[in-house]
Amino acid sequence: MHVPTRPWPFGQNPLRMRIAGGGTCTRDCPRVTSGGDVGPRTLETMPTKEQVIDALRVVEDPELGMDIVELGLLYDVEVEDSKVKATYSLTSMGCPVGPMIEQQIKETIEGMEGVAEAETELTWDPPWSPERMSEDAKFILGFGL
Repeated sequence: MHVPTRPWPFGQNPLRMRIAGGGTCTRDCPRVTSGGDVGPRTLETMPTKEQVIDALRVVEDPELGMDIVELGLLYDVEVEDSKVKATYSLTSMGCPVGPMIEQQIKETIEGMEGVAEAETELTWDPPWSPERMSEDAKFILGFGL
């Protein structure tokens, strides 16, 4: 659902908005948003988990020439209010492009509308294996033939 960005005079917002700390605004707050952040008066659309995953398809492993979603390197995405956390892995512990991939994940998420903070978590549990790749990626890279 897309909620258009529009300034709402205090007291006229048709949606009951939350403010930081979990309460509701009882005076002319600087900003009231659907995500609970305080700032200029706007309504913001928080991305869904699926939208974040789709956006992360631009992040590629340059050694394999494929995106991290198709390669199965993206393990999980959590969206809570305006904060997004991406849990990912690498093809190997010694992956020389690991820091670059982490930076691209963070920058991609932070560039999305409604995201105030992006967190990344590198995990090795479970370790990545070719079985995590999509069928298309396996075909293109010659796995499982």
